[in-house]
Amino acid sequence: MQEDKIYEYAVIRLVPKVEREEFFNIGLVMFSKKEKYIRVEFHLCPDKFKLMYNKLDYDDIIQNLESFKNIANGSKNSGPIAQLEIPERFRWLTAVRSSVIQTSRPHPGKSKDLDTTFNKLFEDLVK
Repeated sequence: MQEDKIYEYAVIRLVPKVEREEFFNIGLVMFSKKEKYIRVEFHLCPDKFKLMYNKLDYDDIIQNLESFKNIANGSKNSGPIAQLEIPERFRWLTAVRSSVIQTSRPHPGKSKDLDTTFNKLFEDLVK
């Protein structure tokens, strides 16, 4: 019998005008310490992006989201944060910040299959 794996996840949000605190969900980050698992995916719909009153550049946001993903994945060219252990990377990615890319507070859960759970959460919360 396969045991449940404990994980944490946070929703990645785009906050075009930080002072207004309005956002929409654009991605998900999930990690499991015991499984040494971390995964980040994002989906920024260009049409939805255009609807938000903002002066942000779509390509700049995509580039920042790619950096976010590279840090999570521990890419060698992504700076010193990317070289930290998975739990420290997750904590850095989910730290409270006042920027246009933010995350929700982390939420815990249990799953027999982390990728299946990630895909379900992504579909429910982002798409």
